[in-house]
Amino acid sequence: MNKVTELEKAVNELSEQEYREFRQRFLERDWEKWDQQIEADSKSGKLDFLMQEALDAKKRGEQQNL
Repeated sequence: MNKVTELEKAVNELSEQEYREFRQRFLERDWEKWDQQIEADSKSGKLDFLMQEALDAKKRGEQQNL
């Protein structure tokens, strides 16, 4: 039995409360990785085009106030 199969079996055996807690931790882990990727992309300049698009839209009067 591989690790993924073992994990799946263990998750299926969790109580409803334990499952919710596990799921929350898992989601937080994913969001943490996402935040790290966004930060790295921002520092490397990969997201500079978004700022330029916003500035261009502002010049054209197309920006939206949220």
